Amino acid sequence: MSPEFSRPLAIARIGPPGRRESLVATPAECAALAERFAIPAIHSLEAELSLAPANGGTVVAEGRLRAEVVQSCVVTLDPVDQAVDVALHLRFIPEGDEPSDDPDTPDEIEIQAGMIDLGEAVAEQLSLALDPYPRAPGAALPAHLAPPEEPVREPAKVHPFAALKPRGQPE
Repeated sequence: MSPEFSRPLAIARIGPPGRRESLVATPAECAALAERFAIPAIHSLEAELSLAPANGGTVVAEGRLRAEVVQSCVVTLDPVDQAVDVALHLRFIPEGDEPSDDPDTPDEIEIQAGMIDLGEAVAEQLSLALDPYPRAPGAALPAHLAPPEEPVREPAKVHPFAALKPRGQPE
């Protein structure tokens, strides 16, 4: 199955000075991505990327992703319009290289047969940027589902060796 928003680029086309890419999803691509992400709609999706070769055959991509999406409120299921505007920091690594376990490194995507799919990378980043619990303005949980006003206090724990403690000593 091919990605809904595919923009393949041969890494050989990214020369030493780097390369700038502008990606804009068509209405059909937006609709397909909305279905993939199980949200009501994606009105627009665009990204500006600066690509540069780096050490060891890697390619670094930095830029900005902007989208207008509609999600369903987790309380009322009403549509909620959301503007997404996030910075992108990606690193494309050669086939067979192990991705870094360091959470502070940019997201790493494997280069496939000398090609990178910028559209799919942007789509993945959009899915990560979506609000996991969108709420419509003024949406409130019904009273019977709302958390209690005062926290519930746990009863004091009885320690198994409490009986061995001499009387009169502080706990």
